[in-house]
Amino acid sequence: MQHATRRTAGRSTSSSKSANSKPKDAIALLKADHRQVEQWFEEFCKSRSDQKKADLAKRICEALTIHTTIEEEIFYPAFIEATDEKDLHHEAEVEHAGAKTLIAQIEKSGPQDDYFDAKVTVLSEMIKHHVKEEEQRDGMFAKARASDMDLEALGERMQERQAELQKQGGKPRRN
Repeated sequence: MQHATRRTAGRSTSSSKSANSKPKDAIALLKADHRQVEQWFEEFCKSRSDQKKADLAKRICEALTIHTTIEEEIFYPAFIEATDEKDLHHEAEVEHAGAKTLIAQIEKSGPQDDYFDAKVTVLSEMIKHHVKEEEQRDGMFAKARASDMDLEALGERMQERQAELQKQGGKPRRN
């Protein structure tokens, strides 16, 4: 498995996917997820409909569950191997743990819960912080690009796992 996270010198990486398929590059895939969830958080904040808020919260929680799973299973192990950036990795894992706790609370509640909007708002703030740290100039994504990680191969693996998780309703199967 470790050979899949290294670049191959001179390797051509042309895409055979259509123009409207998801990006193959791991970082582009993760950033696309970030933008989608940001959009849903904005829609949630503007909405006055309990049903729409419930639907958006469900989408947000499922997307974040899938996103954290592919990061933790595929991207982060490759990142730590290629960069040895333990502090960035550990902080990201702790942030994921906090988000997962809040996601579980949101999934067990709904707009009828007095704290529902507050929980989604706090989750949004947590995710904004996490995204900023990953995407900043000296953050995880910049360090990944500067490393010898094969981001296209990782992106392909992450897309496959993402599709598998989507079929399972966002929940990883536990053995």
